[in-house]
Amino acid sequence: MDLGLQGKRGIVTGGSKGIGKAIARELAREGVDLAIVARSKADLEATARELEAETGRRVIPLAADVTSREQVDSMVAQAAERLGGLHILVNSGSPPGGSATATGPIETVVDEDLLHDFNVKYVGALRCARAVIPHLKQQGWGRIINISGTNARNAGNLSGGARNVAMVHLTKTLAVQLGRYGITVNCIHPGITRTERTPGLLAARAAELGITPEEVEKRDFAPDSPRGNAICRMVDASEIAHVTAFLASDKAWAISGELIVATGGAGRSVYY
Repeated sequence: MDLGLQGKRGIVTGGSKGIGKAIARELAREGVDLAIVARSKADLEATARELEAETGRRVIPLAADVTSREQVDSMVAQAAERLGGLHILVNSGSPPGGSATATGPIETVVDEDLLHDFNVKYVGALRCARAVIPHLKQQGWGRIINISGTNARNAGNLSGGARNVAMVHLTKTLAVQLGRYGITVNCIHPGITRTERTPGLLAARAAELGITPEEVEKRDFAPDSPRGNAICRMVDASEIAHVTAFLASDKAWAISGELIVATGGAGRSVYY
């Protein structure tokens, strides 16, 4: 299937590592010239060199902190100028889970850390969308994809769960506001996903349990395991990127304001 992305231009926040990097790679493979955004200039530059060499597309590293409106507005202006316009925004610029001091029992939550988590993920995504929207309107064509997470559907994480719910609300609200301008807005909930962090996380649990990392993963994704999913294996970041590329494409006009859960079929609850 030709996704119709050749020659499009976009921004991927959180594009230096993890799911964001996988998304940037897949979009570039499909012919999109990109600006990738994160706080670490060194990580961004290394990723940009890697993806340019691999895909032959332009990948511009732009360091910015999404908690600053001034930095976000400047970053988007630079991206639009250097790429020659913008068509796509992927908001993936937030560490998973949330601050350790904002995710436990309510009496332990540090207000400032909880607010910071919201400022990074939810308000950061809002800032990026607000800055990009005029450029998408100018094209008469646009795609915004927000990367959220399944903490939204599970009680327990006061930071990660609540801000992921907020991302879904932002998605629907923007879809209603922007559809008339040729812009669609959608949200993806990844679950447990293989990224660069995964080997270290598995190794730490393996050391606690006295087994190998491979055995930890096998247990997690055994049939009917509470941590597992229907396909009995961990979803890879590249698979989240495939879903994102489709939603960013010219073939996805019928989908807007929607939430796509990309977990390999985790959980047994029915949502309708």
